[in-house]
Amino acid sequence: MSFSSLGLCPALVNAVCELAYTEPSPVQTAAIPAILAGRDTLVSAQTGSGKTAAFCLPILQSLIGKTPTSPRPVQTLILVPTRELAAQVGSTLRTLAQHLPQPVKLAVLFGGISINPQMLHLRGGADIVIATPGRLLDLIDQNALKLSAVNCLVLDEADRLLDLGFSDELNRILALLPSQRQNLFFSATISLEVETLAQNLLRDPVRIEIKSDEVSAPDITQRAIVVDANQRTQLLRHLIEHQKWSRVLVFVATKYAAELVAVKLRRAGLNAEPFHGDLSQGKRTQVLMDFKASRVRVVIATDVAARGIDISDLPVVVNYDLPRSSDDYTHRIGRTGRAGQSGVAVNFICADNANEAHFRLIEQRHHQKIIREIVVGFEPTKSATNAPPIVLDDNGGVKGKRPSKKDKLRALASAQNI
Repeated sequence: MSFSSLGLCPALVNAVCELAYTEPSPVQTAAIPAILAGRDTLVSAQTGSGKTAAFCLPILQSLIGKTPTSPRPVQTLILVPTRELAAQVGSTLRTLAQHLPQPVKLAVLFGGISINPQMLHLRGGADIVIATPGRLLDLIDQNALKLSAVNCLVLDEADRLLDLGFSDELNRILALLPSQRQNLFFSATISLEVETLAQNLLRDPVRIEIKSDEVSAPDITQRAIVVDANQRTQLLRHLIEHQKWSRVLVFVATKYAAELVAVKLRRAGLNAEPFHGDLSQGKRTQVLMDFKASRVRVVIATDVAARGIDISDLPVVVNYDLPRSSDDYTHRIGRTGRAGQSGVAVNFICADNANEAHFRLIEQRHHQKIIREIVVGFEPTKSATNAPPIVLDDNGGVKGKRPSKKDKLRALASAQNI
């Protein structure tokens, strides 16, 4: 199937071809015709499956043939949970809109930077607004824009919007929108809160759920290494150097941990930077640019980096601290193995019962078992697992011998009894 067969105009098809997309992904095949038909849509699909283009393309097509007025009324509002996701969606829209017969005015609005340039940019209105909820409400309070003409609302990463405590802001925004509009909910995971909101807002929606086995499943090798908590930074450094990881995104639980681990890695001679919500927007943007350009080898981040950050050819993600939920695990490891590339996701399992039990729950939710490993030189003082972990040498192989097929089956059977 081609993009033109989905009902897209030649200008958009040309833009997609220039991005080297040969054919639509399953989520795009299912969602684009429904959105073009004006249907409310609830989409659940894994990270990296092409959800952003699935709503950007039909939104841009809806603007073709409309005579712009001055000021331009906001016709489409796209709400996102993070600054980085706002910038990424804006970049995608600009790229896809480059061949349209008339220019489209976009406004990308988020906090962490001065509000004044955004107010100036909105003086002539905007066709499409991509915004985080807090900054959007700040601009509305300043009379910089109105939402009375919005005919399409998109909630991108809808579950994260609710999970991050945006419920009150979202309710305020919804009250300012026209009752007659198209609603599009997109997320990698559909939580109970999103389902409840969808039932209240969506009218006869098209429900699209693309399971991982329906798409080109990401080629992500998942590993679980048992280690004492106080040995994690040394183990991380060891793996980076001995596995020769060119770039690695490391997830930690707190902003303090991001700063501390980055300092320790820099002292060890590794080019590492922290990434969290307390950094200025300028610093966050610079870290991402340097990471994408391989000027920074290691980024230690809180979950602010788990959504909407698209880094091509990122080989490794490390869960230094385990995520709070299985949904967060999905988004974290989804930063690697994107767009047909392969990747590795490494989980540090602290040698205590609580950490092991939490990771077992993540495994259960994902219907999988991951063999526990121990790296030579970083053996934990006490293992919380019932099955003996596999001891690996510096090359990632089992110490002392190459495992036979029977050995692998025994190890798998042991892991399934965890």
